[in-house]
Amino acid sequence: MPDRCEVLPGDSVVARRGGGLLWVDAPGSPALVAALHACLGVAGPGADRVLAAVAGQMTRLADGPASFALVLADTTGGTGTGVALWSGKGQPAVDGVPVSGSAVDGCTLAAGFSLGQTLYVGPGQPAAAMPPGVALDLVEGTVPGSGALLQLAAPASSSVVPPATALPSGESFSAGSDAGFGNSGRIASQPVGQGGEQTAFWRPEPPAAPVLRFDDGLVVTVDEDLVLGRRPDGHDLVTGGTARPVPIADTQNVLSSAHAAIQRSGREVSLTDLGSLNGTHVAGPEATEWTQLEPGVPHPLADGDRLLLGWTVITFEQAAE
Repeated sequence: MPDRCEVLPGDSVVARRGGGLLWVDAPGSPALVAALHACLGVAGPGADRVLAAVAGQMTRLADGPASFALVLADTTGGTGTGVALWSGKGQPAVDGVPVSGSAVDGCTLAAGFSLGQTLYVGPGQPAAAMPPGVALDLVEGTVPGSGALLQLAAPASSSVVPPATALPSGESFSAGSDAGFGNSGRIASQPVGQGGEQTAFWRPEPPAAPVLRFDDGLVVTVDEDLVLGRRPDGHDLVTGGTARPVPIADTQNVLSSAHAAIQRSGREVSLTDLGSLNGTHVAGPEATEWTQLEPGVPHPLADGDRLLLGWTVITFEQAAE
């Protein structure tokens, strides 16, 4: 499953193995870090019992109150459930919503919860605390970091194939062997005369439009020019009828009313900062740092580019030709 793990810069410990994520804010307790790190290999049924046993050792291993969050993702058979153990400031969250559990030996244990689309480990709530500058896409191992966000949702198809239209009862059509057009288009039928016979003809499929995939799961099709922001309806491009507004929820007041524009020219798509207060940033699929755009200067987008508007992360996906 898609597994991009974005680590936030910081001095704590972030570890990952497979679908398991760990955040520990206990630099003075290497035994605690080692014990929790060993649990990353645990998955599947019974993982909750293993973590409950680990919770019983926390007071012995930790020097003072421990802050950590450990989540084990179980995706066997497409179940998409998780088991988590946390304490202190640490608390995992799924799609921005903190996971709830039951108390076990001074820790909190949760089992069998749905993984959703994004999984966060770290202190506090993740959505409003993601600062500009992704430090690392952690594939496996242990690195410094103040928390981590794992993308769990599989990319949905950016185009939807319309269902086949049923023919009236009793009617059918066939095409000879010289009418084979492969799968590059759609074969439709149209009645000819009164005898119920049908003729097959080919219509080329229109090219699929690119999409913007938001970090909260929202998907916006780029089938026309867009203006993104807190209240983009009043921008000239929108009021003039040349662009569609895309409002973005902004509880932290870090977005401008009209923050950035997405504009199309054929298959080319560009991003332009509209003079926003906090800037518009982009990063390539493998980049570890954000680049701030110069206001008013269009920046061509490529498939997989990430956009950062305030604290909202958006991935640009260009449809295959």
